[in-house]
Amino acid sequence: MSDRPTLYSRLTPGGERNFADDLRAENTGAILLLLGAVVALVWVNSPLRDSYAALSEITFGPAALHLDLTVAEWATDGLLAIFFFVVGLELKREMVDGQLRRPSTAIVPILAAVGGMAAPAAIYALINATSAGGSMHGWAVPVATDIAFAVAVLTVFGKRLPTALRAFLLTLAVVDDLLGIVVIAIFYADGLQFAWLAASFATIALFAVLVRRRGMTAWVLVPLAVAAWGFMHASGVHATIAGVIIGFTVPALARGAESISIAEHLEHLWRPVSAGFAVPVFALFAAGVSLSPDDLASTAGDPAALGVAFGLVLGKPIGILIATFLLVKLTGASLDPSVRWPDLMAVSVVAGVGFTVSLLIGELSFAPDSPHSAHVKAAVLIGSLTSATLGAALLTWRTRVHLTPRPHPHPTEFSEDPARNSHRLP
Repeated sequence: MSDRPTLYSRLTPGGERNFADDLRAENTGAILLLLGAVVALVWVNSPLRDSYAALSEITFGPAALHLDLTVAEWATDGLLAIFFFVVGLELKREMVDGQLRRPSTAIVPILAAVGGMAAPAAIYALINATSAGGSMHGWAVPVATDIAFAVAVLTVFGKRLPTALRAFLLTLAVVDDLLGIVVIAIFYADGLQFAWLAASFATIALFAVLVRRRGMTAWVLVPLAVAAWGFMHASGVHATIAGVIIGFTVPALARGAESISIAEHLEHLWRPVSAGFAVPVFALFAAGVSLSPDDLASTAGDPAALGVAFGLVLGKPIGILIATFLLVKLTGASLDPSVRWPDLMAVSVVAGVGFTVSLLIGELSFAPDSPHSAHVKAAVLIGSLTSATLGAALLTWRTRVHLTPRPHPHPTEFSEDPARNSHRLP
């Protein structure tokens, strides 16, 4: 046997664990998502654009089960269900044992998320209601926040900022995702087939029972989850909703001798698949839009695209800040003492990074042959990139402010009440 080294051999068990841990990191997921989008944009704007369209339109799957889908549809309806399953697990854990467990402690980011969805929708509606050629179908496109991208921007550019800001953004993004899921389920159901819907819920109920049994294997649970997804797809409700509901059925608290909950275990297993494969492939087939000067000019003249871009860049921070300000002023609630309003403004701008869910809602809002479809996709990319860039700049500024040594105040500037001193702005 040769002793010569092998360059590209299989990873060791330790190497596989490290690789999976890298995929679980928020920065890695955001980078792979961005990479998928960049590859799509370069591909579509190159001489090979026809091969991109040809690959996207390849159809396969059993027609009898209504699953004869194109490659692009498999990426949107199939792979993205894995992403939503992980989101469902995260939401369940947050509601049972996280920031959303006590509404009294999560009320600020919860209402901020509501404001951050209402304002972009209002801006979109205003632009399209007052413009010739506008369309109200895309009102929900700018309401979403991409957790992976937004948290990655905060992690990279706001490392030294108060940890309360990270908790605020995470809770806001989780609530945003939950409300976005509700929007998709209610407003984007297409010709409901109640028999298939009942079959899906029955399968999910069986999954919920079996997932609680000790020793239950993936050989049973995964086929059940796939069946529930297929039934949901046939029902007319967007199939990704099945992923969310299945995630909600998983126990989120450790039982007996368990060191971690089943939800945490499954999230640990499936997050690398979601971040490292499902979401980047979805971005590859969802972000392919032409960026030629003529196409960009037509995008700038499309009220639907303008509504999406301004909704993300302006609507998100305006809605979040106004909702938070009103809550503080009208109820007596307070921000964490370490957080200042300019910090909150920076994070609110970052929340305008829509991307994954915005692209999905854009595809649901406009048919591929609609004149608005490509324009809205371009607007999501432009708006998200603009929000990320502005947010990164603001986070960098706020980090410098927090790291700048401050002169010790004159003793007479302090109240004798320590509680009042702890809330003074620096």
